[in-house]
Amino acid sequence: MRAWAEFVLRRRRWVIGFWLLVMVGGAAAAGAVSNRLTIDFSLPGQPGTEAAHKIKALVGNGGDTAPFIVTVTLPAGQRITGHEAEVARTFTAVSDKVADVRVVDEAVTDDKAFRTKDDRTAYAMVFYRFDPSPTQKLLTAPIRAAAAGAAPAGATVLVTGEDALASGGDDGGGPGVLGETLLGAVGALAVLAFVFGSFLALMPLVVAAASILGTFILLLPITYLTDVSFIVQFLVALVGLGVAIDYSLLLVTRWREERDHGRDNHDAVVVAMQTAGHAVLFSGVTVAIGLLALVVLPVPFMRSMGYGGALIPLASVLSTLSFTPAILGGIGPRIDWPKVRHEHRASRAWSRWAAMIVRRRWFAAIGSLALLGVLVGVLFTAKIGQASSASLASSGPEYQALRRLERGGVPTGVLTPIEVLVDTDRAQPVADRLAEVDGIARALVPSGQASNRDGRSVIVLVPAHETVNSKSVDVVRRVITTTHGMTGVLGVTGLGSAQLDFLHAVYGNFPLMLLVIAVLTFVLLARAFRSLLLPLKAVLLNLVSLAATLGLMVWFWQDGHGSDTLFGIQATGAITFWIPLMVFAFLFGLSMDYEVFILSRVREEYDGARTTDAAVIEGIGRTGRLVTCAALILFLAFAALASGPGTDLKTLATGLGFGILLDATIVRSLLVPSLVSLFGRWNWYLPGWAARVLRVRPSPARVEARPAPPLPEPVG
Repeated sequence: MRAWAEFVLRRRRWVIGFWLLVMVGGAAAAGAVSNRLTIDFSLPGQPGTEAAHKIKALVGNGGDTAPFIVTVTLPAGQRITGHEAEVARTFTAVSDKVADVRVVDEAVTDDKAFRTKDDRTAYAMVFYRFDPSPTQKLLTAPIRAAAAGAAPAGATVLVTGEDALASGGDDGGGPGVLGETLLGAVGALAVLAFVFGSFLALMPLVVAAASILGTFILLLPITYLTDVSFIVQFLVALVGLGVAIDYSLLLVTRWREERDHGRDNHDAVVVAMQTAGHAVLFSGVTVAIGLLALVVLPVPFMRSMGYGGALIPLASVLSTLSFTPAILGGIGPRIDWPKVRHEHRASRAWSRWAAMIVRRRWFAAIGSLALLGVLVGVLFTAKIGQASSASLASSGPEYQALRRLERGGVPTGVLTPIEVLVDTDRAQPVADRLAEVDGIARALVPSGQASNRDGRSVIVLVPAHETVNSKSVDVVRRVITTTHGMTGVLGVTGLGSAQLDFLHAVYGNFPLMLLVIAVLTFVLLARAFRSLLLPLKAVLLNLVSLAATLGLMVWFWQDGHGSDTLFGIQATGAITFWIPLMVFAFLFGLSMDYEVFILSRVREEYDGARTTDAAVIEGIGRTGRLVTCAALILFLAFAALASGPGTDLKTLATGLGFGILLDATIVRSLLVPSLVSLFGRWNWYLPGWAARVLRVRPSPARVEARPAPPLPEPVG
């Protein structure tokens, strides 16, 4: 690292010029990347996905989409009975005027289930062809316009459905990627101004901007090789902002410390790179490992988030270890004005806190583990699936349409019907048999070319309840079991089937993903800390912290303790199937950052001939404020992300925010120092065979006395 620091300092103008070019190129690449992202949650090779592809190939729509529901309510005093032809023409207008849709209603099924019990409202299911482009607009407005233009005089036309409810009729919502990034940057600037008390607070933001734009440059060629999820752009902007600032914050803080100890600017940069820069490198690789583990999952959109996400810490490391020292080596001392804060001694408050934890290590360890245990217990009540319709909207025409149907006795299963592809000559017998499956309210056999082509037909099953979580999809399992081996059945698909496929494909491979992350992280940290116990503790604590975070998400979102107060969203009833894995992949690395920040400094102090307890006190005193501020910056970035559109994005953002705060407070401020103090000299144990494998030098044996550590003397 010293040789690299000297290289950067000798050629700092070239390095700065390079990063300025990266920022210009990244600004252009960001727009190109955004236009090439996709919205595709398909699972190639899974039964539901294969059945969906067959249905789309046959009739051109449906299969892997939840249909829109268009309703026609006649004026008071009028009934659907006697107006069937007019209502039928209304729904026919939708199929005629909206491209690539299939309308299933009373006219094509001869089933009065498409009316409410008061006989005033009729509805139709509109299956559409999914467009993976993130710029594609919902069909809510075209469907409503087509139906309204042909509706009976005085009738009210509304459109609802899973997608319509989730959007509230607005495809936008939120301030957008740029707006969210600016919100996060403003919050970060406030924290940095508090930390540095000088114009130096602006420098990590400049480095973060270079990192984010550099990530977009790296991401652009990947979009030509494979589909990349639209979610990646939010992660690059917001997670990239937080991570790059955190890394730069660590390096700049150590540079200031060395300057305050009397080193000249050149030597201060070199020492900061040798110490804090080393920690940044290991932290970035750890975060990247957690995200790259997503590529072992057989799901394209999760893999794309693994590829794209791993670029974030790598770009952050590159910018922090080159752009930051180049700036510090030139104008660093001049922009560190007015220097309100100094780094020549450890924080008095954090040193006293660490001393208290060391003195009461058993109490701190047991208390924090008990709190985490309670949150982990909540996780066992988790339901994996999608947000319920009740949580998607609480007002608006989409909400009104759904409530009208529910009051009229229409099951919420119309939002998530099951589609069954069958041979046409077996359609009615198969439908009759599936109508007997527990949990199926209606089995519909639509007539007409829209649902019947080339000797094959699409049967539509309406569950009694929407199939949106790991508990409510039991009816889908029963349908799949019933159709297994049934003559003429070619496949079963729908939203519930997709969830079953995801649970099998993704969570079935989760142990492999977990093993890959744990082993690689253990080896990396064992080399960084020259210890076997510290990396084992770090991996186990990370897993406990992540489980507690997911438990907190279940309590907040699934059970609704706070989601309505903060976001106006009722209890979701489930956690969207892909979110826990994303939270795990990101938080495993991000929270490990703080472990590396703290223990790298503790290790450094221990190597400087301090006892373990003294090293813990000094290490926390030096890093406590830094870790807290770094966590606050990331939290503010995630808070900005939570202002984006959609319940899923808010759930992901709050989950990441919860995890960062929980990890920085309970885990890193309480549990880590107490356990390191409890383990004593065993923290540094590294047998000779392990040292040879890791190619590091083991610590010499040292006997430590264990008197109660004194509280630090007040600093005048």
